[in-house]
Amino acid sequence: MLGLIGKKIGMTSIFDEGGKNIACTVIETGPCIVTHVKSSDKDGYSSVQLAFDSKKEKNTSKAELGHFKKAKTSPKRKVVEFRNFSKEVTLGDTVLAADIFSEGEWIDVTGTSKGKGFQGVVKRHGFSGVGESSHGQHDRLRAPGSIGACSTPARVFKGMRMGGQMGGDRVIVENLQVLKVLPEKNVIVVKGSVPGARGGYLIITK
Repeated sequence: MLGLIGKKIGMTSIFDEGGKNIACTVIETGPCIVTHVKSSDKDGYSSVQLAFDSKKEKNTSKAELGHFKKAKTSPKRKVVEFRNFSKEVTLGDTVLAADIFSEGEWIDVTGTSKGKGFQGVVKRHGFSGVGESSHGQHDRLRAPGSIGACSTPARVFKGMRMGGQMGGDRVIVENLQVLKVLPEKNVIVVKGSVPGARGGYLIITK
């Protein structure tokens, strides 16, 4: 499975050949450094560990410093392991966006969705509220309504859709098309939206 670590720059739009305006996301992908290589003989499975986005040494533990020192690179903020990495790489190699992605192909993007805090059922689950604002229902417009059953089973079932914490989840968006690859800036432009806020880390695979 080929992939890279990226960072969401923001959204923009471009025009296709027919003049249609297409919403797209700009993602900084790399350069990623190979910080560990696992093999089936030694580790039981094959994978490549990539690291992205430098950070200060004072914010890095001694164990991490030693790990990055083996790869002869500076400390990194984001480290991700990619199983069955089909591209031949060695410890300390630099992997760029142009090495992995090309225009027109389809990718999957994994990120952490924006946190919304504690939300009610209307925003969290799309409920429509209880009835209309008539017959004395002056404060029921965004309420969940009845949640229990009768004396049997005399309890609320687990998994009932109610208010609660919303967002901040790991989200995968599949089959996004790469519209442009800008090798000089290590940037790809993807059709549509990807999870997370600007500056959030993404895992891009194909």
